[in-house]
Amino acid sequence: MNHIKNWTFSLLKLLHAIKDENLTWHQFNQEQQLQLKHERILASKALEADLKKKSVELEHDIDLIRTKNAADLAMLKTKCNQDIKDYKQYLASLDQLKKSIQVSYTHLPEAVAFTIHHHAKHLLNQMWDAKDFEHKMHHEMQLINFMTTVHEDARLNLEGTNTEKLPARTLNLIQQKQDSTPIDSL
Repeated sequence: MNHIKNWTFSLLKLLHAIKDENLTWHQFNQEQQLQLKHERILASKALEADLKKKSVELEHDIDLIRTKNAADLAMLKTKCNQDIKDYKQYLASLDQLKKSIQVSYTHLPEAVAFTIHHHAKHLLNQMWDAKDFEHKMHHEMQLINFMTTVHEDARLNLEGTNTEKLPARTLNLIQQKQDSTPIDSL
């Protein structure tokens, strides 16, 4: 029993020694631990402040992008609305062209007037669908040339100075276009 008592006492002594050593270590390193804890808190607050700053900057950048996108969208809508208006005016002009042909050449079958109108509309669509400026200008010049020729043929016929019963120059332009266009692109 003495042996158990000694063993227990030794065990308690060992536990107290460990606790004393632990306490001594904590006392010795308490200042360093407080400093580390303080630095951790400061680092956490600095990180939080940095995150708030970046968040504000990000919000600002997002607002700028939204504003720019809204302005771009408004400009695009305005441009598209103007393009639609212009296209409608072109179509109205082509309808007037068809009526001018029908009035000037009353003896012509309606199909010829529709063919001329259809060709003018095809030139308009080519111009409208062109992706680059050079192609757009090329098609626009073709459309202007075609419409000018149609109006000139109609004017000459109404004045009686045209001896032909058909809008020959106009039909010739259509024929030239057909001859120079590959069938696959039609």
